[in-house]
Amino acid sequence: MTEWLIALMETLGAPGAGLAIALENLFPPLPSEVILPLAGFTASRGEMDLLEVLVWTTAGSVFGALALYWVGALLGRRRTLAIAAKLPLVKVSDIEKTEAWFLKHGKKTVFFGRMIPIFRSLISIPAGVERMPLLTFTLLTTAGSLIWNTVFVLAGYYLGENWSLVEAYVGVGTNVVIGIVVLAVLVFIGVRVAERRKGRHAPRR
Repeated sequence: MTEWLIALMETLGAPGAGLAIALENLFPPLPSEVILPLAGFTASRGEMDLLEVLVWTTAGSVFGALALYWVGALLGRRRTLAIAAKLPLVKVSDIEKTEAWFLKHGKKTVFFGRMIPIFRSLISIPAGVERMPLLTFTLLTTAGSLIWNTVFVLAGYYLGENWSLVEAYVGVGTNVVIGIVVLAVLVFIGVRVAERRKGRHAPRR
């Protein structure tokens, strides 16, 4: 993957880093914790301008987030509820509760969500489903992405040849997030299964 990123940046320069980040939003397996420090390291060698890297990577983040926003907008609330109604162990009330929570905390979620691995891409979809005002979504996404990108680009810039250390440390945090998500899903499934069993064994009147 590193060779592909290097070739992309050598060919397109800072716009190549922006393109890579846009793709990372759409395909989370492409990790920003690799792309951004590598771009910073490349800038430290004088092969790209640091400011251009920050501008283009932030633009790429926003472009990718907007693409997912429109996926959510096209899906819409009605289709989301219809899909939820067909899923095993999922209740429509679960989606409605999530919707109510997002309407209350959506702005903070979009802003801070841009700085959490995995969620930084996915958070754009519920924002689209709920039709968060496009200008608000774009501004919050730009601000959150700029902070995230700046931290990682500068880390690669100042670490130089040791830029890959960023991936190692952030990978630990990513694994923690994945572990929490998996645990939450298992708990959710356990609660739902228990509720169904209780309902089956409840005495009929």
